[in-house]
Amino acid sequence: MKLSELADRLGATLTGGDGGTEVTGVAGIEEAGPGEVTFVANPKYAALARTTGAAAVIVEPGFGETTVPTLRVANPYLAFARAIECFYQPPVYAPGIHPSAVVAASAKLGKDIHISPYVVISEDVVIGDGAVLLPHVVVYPGVTVGDRFFAHAHAVVREHCRLGDDVVLQNGAIVGADGFGFAKGPGGRWVKIVQSGPAVLEDAVEVQANACIDRASIGETRISAGAKIDNLVQVGHGSTVGENTLLCAQVGLAGSTTIGNNVILAGQVGVAGHLTVGDGAIATAQTGIPSDVAPGAVVSGYPAMDNREWLRMVTALKRVPELLRKLRGMEK
Repeated sequence: MKLSELADRLGATLTGGDGGTEVTGVAGIEEAGPGEVTFVANPKYAALARTTGAAAVIVEPGFGETTVPTLRVANPYLAFARAIECFYQPPVYAPGIHPSAVVAASAKLGKDIHISPYVVISEDVVIGDGAVLLPHVVVYPGVTVGDRFFAHAHAVVREHCRLGDDVVLQNGAIVGADGFGFAKGPGGRWVKIVQSGPAVLEDAVEVQANACIDRASIGETRISAGAKIDNLVQVGHGSTVGENTLLCAQVGLAGSTTIGNNVILAGQVGVAGHLTVGDGAIATAQTGIPSDVAPGAVVSGYPAMDNREWLRMVTALKRVPELLRKLRGMEK
């Protein structure tokens, strides 16, 4: 692909170079070589843009001069993501149902669907147009799925769950497994509470590998449009996750948690149940959240506190050994 063509596809302005240069791929700024395009979105890599061997660098419009051509665009990271799409060719799955798949007679399948070997689609399932279900995907009875569903191998959708359009389930994702609900019975034994409510995934939700979205005891568990759920995330029964929210790896939500829109919970954040995290809030990695978080807040640590306060505390904690030595010296 010519560099000028790539610029047009990305909506970028090409400066300082020959639009006829042939581009063959993309790479990180430290590894990129001739024929490859890279990007700078983080200021810590700005100096590398002036020494890279790449054919061109995707940068913001105000970025300084470099020794290689630049593709200037408002959002370099997004442009780089789109550049990857220009060169990476994912597998293409032709419409059809493999003979080893089991599809119930009462299931209703849309047009142009690909059903791989050993897929199981149960009674009264409805799946829209353009779906791809890869090997060993299982869809339980009564599930409704919209158009362009993509389920990677070993994903499971449990009974009566509802999925919108453009939902992606990565390998081993489980939608609608039983919530963790038990009541103490006679003799101290735990009695299982039936988890009767479905999990609902709205449009453009992606659930990544081995994440679990539990069904509710009553009502529903809902993942709102555009939310992205990373690997090994646990969403407890009856929880609600807002639009365009990110739950990063190993986040855990206890039951009946409400997460607002455009929230980011970084890796290993834990959230106690029956609380609300407001719109636009951010929790940094390994934060423990035992109570409500205000909209727009940035919190860290356990128990969760204002990020700036937490940073001051961490800085002060590093001085504790020195202060103890001074204190012991004063005592002597």
